[in-house]
Order: sequence, then C-alpha cells, then structure tokens
Amino acid sequence: MAPINSNNIPMTELFWSLLDKADRKFSRVRDLPIYGRNRNDADLHKAFKIYTQLWKLQQEHRQKLVEAGLRRWEIGEIAARIAQLYYGQYQRTSDSSYLAEAYIFYEAILSREYFRDSSGSPAQQDMALANKQLRFLARFLIVCLVLGRREMIAKLVGLLKSMVDECKKSFQETEFKEWKHVVQEIVRFLKVDTPFMNMRPLRYSFLFDVHPDSLPIVASSYTKRNLVLRDVILSSYHSNEVKFTELTLDTFRMLQCLEWEPSGSFSTRSGADNSHFGTGTNRLNLLQDIRDHTLPPNPRKLILYRPSITHFLMLPRDGIMLIYLSTAGGPALNNPVSLTSETSLDAAEKIGENFNNLEMSAPVRPPHGRPTHTSIQNKESHIVGSDQQGRLWFGSRGNGGSNFIYPCDLIPFTRKPIFLVIDSDKSQAFKAGYEVIHGAEKGETTAILLSPSSRPPPLTSSGEYARFQNGSQFTMFLTAPVQAFCFLIGISGMNFDRDKYDKAEKLLSFSLNEWERTLITSNGLHPVWIEVLGDPFLRRLLLRFIFCKAVLALYAPTRHQEEFLPECLPHLPDSVNPESAISQSAVMQLADFLGVTNQFVFAEGIVPAEPGTDDADRIISSNAQECHLSDANGS
Repeated sequence: MAPINSNNIPMTELFWSLLDKADRKFSRVRDLPIYGRNRNDADLHKAFKIYTQLWKLQQEHRQKLVEAGLRRWEIGEIAARIAQLYYGQYQRTSDSSYLAEAYIFYEAILSREYFRDSSGSPAQQDMALANKQLRFLARFLIVCLVLGRREMIAKLVGLLKSMVDECKKSFQETEFKEWKHVVQEIVRFLKVDTPFMNMRPLRYSFLFDVHPDSLPIVASSYTKRNLVLRDVILSSYHSNEVKFTELTLDTFRMLQCLEWEPSGSFSTRSGADNSHFGTGTNRLNLLQDIRDHTLPPNPRKLILYRPSITHFLMLPRDGIMLIYLSTAGGPALNNPVSLTSETSLDAAEKIGENFNNLEMSAPVRPPHGRPTHTSIQNKESHIVGSDQQGRLWFGSRGNGGSNFIYPCDLIPFTRKPIFLVIDSDKSQAFKAGYEVIHGAEKGETTAILLSPSSRPPPLTSSGEYARFQNGSQFTMFLTAPVQAFCFLIGISGMNFDRDKYDKAEKLLSFSLNEWERTLITSNGLHPVWIEVLGDPFLRRLLLRFIFCKAVLALYAPTRHQEEFLPECLPHLPDSVNPESAISQSAVMQLADFLGVTNQFVFAEGIVPAEPGTDDADRIISSNAQECHLSDANGS
C-alpha cells in the first residue's frame, strides 16, 4: 500500500486537506439512495478510503494534530461518520458484518467520550456539540437494537435520558421537545416483549430452525427453479404505533426474522456474561460472532416508513422479492393510545429522516403553517369508511392518491416471483381488489399472506390498545409464534419459565415439521408454494402462517368468525386447514402443555400430536449442539 503522504506535504496540512475532502464526500454519500438500480457506489468507496486515511493519521500523529488545533470532538466526528458509513452499507447490503464494524466505532466514541469537553459537563459545551452527542447516542441505539445488544441498549438509554435533562438545564432558551420525544419512543419500544426477548432469537437460528441443507424436497412433476429470497421491502405505518425513529416494532420483528443468526452468538449473548462490548479481544469476539462464513448472505432488506409505489419500482430484482405492508386502510379518527409527547408527528418524522440520510445536524422544527396530523386526519376522514379497491394508507402527503397503495400497483412486480404479506385491517378488501385483477399478472403468480381484518379480543384490554402496546398479532405469529400464542392466551414473559418456553418451542417445531411433511406429499400443492418451501425464510413464514390460522380458527372466542382468520392466495391444500386432524392435534398439543385447552374448541376424538422418530433425532442433535456451544464458550 502506498504511503499516505508521498509528496512530503506537511502532515497537519495534509490532515486538514483530507478532512475537508472527506466532508464533501460524506455529503455526497449522505444524499445517495440506499436502493435503486442507478446507485453509484464509487463515492461510497472513496469516502471509506478517505476516512480510513484520516483515522490512521490521527492515530499516528495525535499529539501534533492536537497542538495544531484538532479538537477531541472532531476525532469523535470522524469515528461517528465511519460508523455511519458502515451502517449505511448494512442498510444497502444487509451484511451483518457491517453492523459489527459500526458497533466497534460507536463503542470507541462512547468509551473515550469524544463528544464531551474536557470538563465533562454540557454546560461548558456549545449547542452544536450537545446535538452531536445526542445524535450519536440515538444512532448507536439503532445499531444495538438490530444487533440485539440488550445491556448496551440499557446503558445508552440511561445516558440519553440524562443528556437530554442536562441539556434542558444548560440551554434553557432552546427547545428539546424533539429529543424528549426520542427518549419516550425508545422507552416505549423497549417495554414491549422484554420478558420474552431473551427466550430465543427472532433470526433464523440453527439451534431452533432446520438447516437449509436439511430442507425436504417436494415430490412433484413441477420443475422447481430453486429460487431463493433475494430482496425484501418492509413497510409499516399506523397511528401511534410503537417505533423508534423510523424503525417500527413490526418492521423490526420482520427485519430480524429475515436474517441468519450467527452460529452460537445468541447463546453467548443471552448468558450471564455479556462482556463483549469492550475493547481488544472482546471486539474480535464480536466480529467472530457476526462473520459466520458458513451462512448464506442475508436477503437485502429495505425499510420504507411511508412508501409510495415509486420507491418499489426503483428496486433491483434477482430472485424472489418479499413485500411486507403493515398499515391501516385509512387514517384513524380516534386513537386509543396517545403519545406522551408534546411534539408534533412531523417533528418526530424529521428526526427519523435525518437518521436515514446520515446527517449529524440538529433536528429541524416543522415550518409554521404546515398542517398538523390532526387537521390532516379531519381532512381525509370522509374516506375512512371506503375500501376503494382495498387500498392501504401510508400517511398523508401531497395529493390523496399518493397516500395509498392499491393492489393494481403491484402488477409490475409480477414479472418475477413475489411473496406478499399484507397486515392490515383492510386485508380482506385488499384481497377482493387483488382478485379483481387476478389474471393480469405479468408472468408469475403472487404468493400472498393476508392478516385477519380484526384482532381477537384479549383477556385484559381493548384490541386496539393491545395492538399499540404489542404490535401486530399477525406479524408476531410470523416472527415469534410461541410468544404470540402466549399473549393470546394471557401468558406474559414475566411468569414464564425459560425451560418451559424451550419445551414449547420444540413442541411447535414438531408441528411445523409435520405440516411441512404433509405439504410436500400433497398432490394439490400450487407451484408457487413449491418454490416457497425451497427457501428457508419463506418456508418458515408459510408454516408459521398455517399455525396462526389453526390457532385463531380453534380459539373459542373467535371460532367460526371469518374476520379473525388470516388467509393466503393461492389456497393451501385442505390437508393443512384448521379443521384437519393434524392441525387440531398440533394446537391441542401446545395448549395441553400450557394448560389452556379450555380456551380452544376441538373436534371429538382429537388427541395431542406425538413427536415422531425424526423429531426425536432432531432434539438429540439440537441438545448436542447446545452442549458443544456451551463447552466452547467455557460455561
């Protein structure tokens, strides 16, 4: 590698020149879309190269640079921008190793307090520096959420709270409502699922899920193309939904569900010793956890908080694309849960936009005269009761038509295989709208999973309140089915034993395998589902959908009520419908284990399913793998 300074330019002059050049490159990279066919990655690689040079220079010549005027927060900003570039690469590629790199740089900023003045008190800092520190903490929180670093998350939330309080005292003339809202969002986000969070990973884990090499082959005359999931679009928009910046609870669950769990990393992190947040060899441990070269690449995932159809059309396609849309059919008029924040929705969304485009500047308040969320709702309230071809509402912006996504909007995607998940109270209307255009596909039949249009009544509170507190029940069934089952029957993680939860997971695994065996031997299985069963992520979603439908169909409060049942297109064989003996036995087995068979209605003569020989072999293999990992981790 050529030396950094081959032209004998004074080192300090070279540093300032590189810093100015890096700022310009970063500004260009910040404006690049994280999706699209025409994305230019050359600027990204150049920005990485320049920041790497800057980081090396400041490491080797720190004292001289400090004497020449380099301030500590400027070192922190270099590290923060490198971390932002790594996180941006994760957003573009879904390669988890970039997350690990971002974590390492953010952790270095935190441990060395680069954004604090030598006094350590915000009172002696200026407003711009205080905002840099707040923004750094919020960005680091997002990385930790996706990585699952729960202990670091707790530490960062405490720091963010105290920093906001200190800033309110030190800069009394400045409004901090936006940052108060950010604190409230992350606290609300973390309250959900916390007791269940460490039970099992949402990611595809070989400790719980079938290895891709062991997936059974469908016996069919259909010529399978061996397609795999390549691209994923995740979109969720509900009034008052649980979210942090633009990462909603439902999209977070789907994001995690569609990634590989690095072998052994979950068992390491969920143990008593969560110590690889530090420096030195612990950083190497973090990278070893994430960089598991035995795993296939993660599907590329794009989170669109408030999408329009034009966003979808810009995405490249090679393989199966999954589109997940979680939203209401129209703006809600009366929200059962109000945000405990005084800030407007527009201000909160501005913060989220700034996170996405890598800015380090302070949040910008909305201009005066811009319509508020309430006024927009009133303006559009006349369309709430109209299904209008099953359109899905993704918030108000511009003309009314751009606020919705219609079934016909998805026709261009059907030139290639598409797997569609609709989680909405208007799912049935969307289905009707899609059936109207059925046959207009451009070459491929779409696989569609549709949520129930109504949520089963919970045991303690209203359905809408529960939806805002725990996220979508349908999405939870697809991403954490045992947890969803427990919430449905009134069991919380607070009173659920870990060993019992593991046993429930294994019982569900037996049932999913049985449904899979039934599907692959079925003569009436549609070719689109044959392709789906060949991809481990989509296979898991489909089998969990079958479980979800069986549970809700047999659940006594919703028995024989169509609005509480999910649907799929094309239809699956009758051999796996909720009334089949295999489905009833599977639900009875889990309900009997948890002591809640009285909450379900089963046909006479149904008995709990019994694990077969293959399933017993899998338990032995799983236990052996757990013991091996335990020995390797020294526990």
